[in-house]
Amino acid sequence: MLRHDVQPGKLVAGFFLTLTAVVYAGDAGGTWEAPWFVAIPLVTGGLCLAGATAFLTHAIRHRRPSPRSGRAPEHNRASDGGISGRPE
Repeated sequence: MLRHDVQPGKLVAGFFLTLTAVVYAGDAGGTWEAPWFVAIPLVTGGLCLAGATAFLTHAIRHRRPSPRSGRAPEHNRASDGGISGRPE
């Protein structure tokens, strides 16, 4: 299996959407009473936190070059005057 980057923003979004589903499953099962508007702050708040998490993750990861790659980030390599920045 190929390695991939962990994406914490998707983890946060998935957590809040799962939490919303659990709240409504408990309501449907009769365990507790949840008003209809409970989903609005859970989903919107979760998506806002996920966006902020993804933004911070992107900012932290692209602040410096990756130690695994051993090369400069993409936007710095194209600054040598070439149009595409790719070797010919």
